[in-house]
Amino acid sequence: MAAIASISFPSIGHCSDRKSSVSIARSVGTTGFGGVRFKTTNLCTRLVVRCSVATIDVPPTVSETKLNFLKLYKRPIPSIYSNVLQELLVQQHLMRYKKTYQYDAIFALGFVTVYEQLMDGYPSSKDEDAIFKAYIQALNEDPEKYRSDARKLEEWARAQNSTSLTEFSSREGEDEDMLKGISERAQGKGNFSYSRFFAIGLFRLLELANATEPTVLEKLCAALNINKRSVDRDLDVYRNLLSKLVQSKELLKEYVDREKKKREERVESQKANEAITKCIGDFLYARQ
Repeated sequence: MAAIASISFPSIGHCSDRKSSVSIARSVGTTGFGGVRFKTTNLCTRLVVRCSVATIDVPPTVSETKLNFLKLYKRPIPSIYSNVLQELLVQQHLMRYKKTYQYDAIFALGFVTVYEQLMDGYPSSKDEDAIFKAYIQALNEDPEKYRSDARKLEEWARAQNSTSLTEFSSREGEDEDMLKGISERAQGKGNFSYSRFFAIGLFRLLELANATEPTVLEKLCAALNINKRSVDRDLDVYRNLLSKLVQSKELLKEYVDREKKKREERVESQKANEAITKCIGDFLYARQ
């Protein structure tokens, strides 16, 4: 936003009777001042200084975003989930506050897909939803919009096939228009910042349309003006992440089962000790 501040004060020093006007425009970079304009009139009039102050939004730091998340969700999160969530939050913070960032439904679908894969098997579905809301709100975005746009795009993709999915530019519709907009922005006609979540969103579209052939992905990337090599690389990272998550969750399940068995054994041992103690007590009492 731009705020206009006017400061008026009498002219000081020697003035000529000649009317004059002086205009100075100066850019000052990060200080936030867009320009300073001086205007003087005739003798004994006032010197008016107008300052156009452009307030530049300073993005939060990574630490502030992480702190916001912890403030919004205060319950403990198991480390197997917490560690990955923190890593994702840092990555998404850097994406979110790039100058070229612009939210879109494919990005939302990609993140929602990753989140649901990560949180699959979480002990409480209620907590899972609360964590999602805290995560997105910590990034100063709308969690309901993420969910809504992702679900809507999923429904659209289920009704597509390999041909209709890649030939969106020749068709009319809300989702087709959204894809056309991304294509134009990716071509340099607006803000667009490719990300790993965007790549995962693309892959999810192919899955839902039952069109996972490499040639379809290649055509879709070409239609959207996206570098397919970047998409392939990020999808490899995503598959690796999923593999590690599966292994980690298996280890966690084994640990939980082992601890549960230990607790049961301790309970049984305690019951046995109590029974033995009671028998000895009864025997001693009977001898008296």
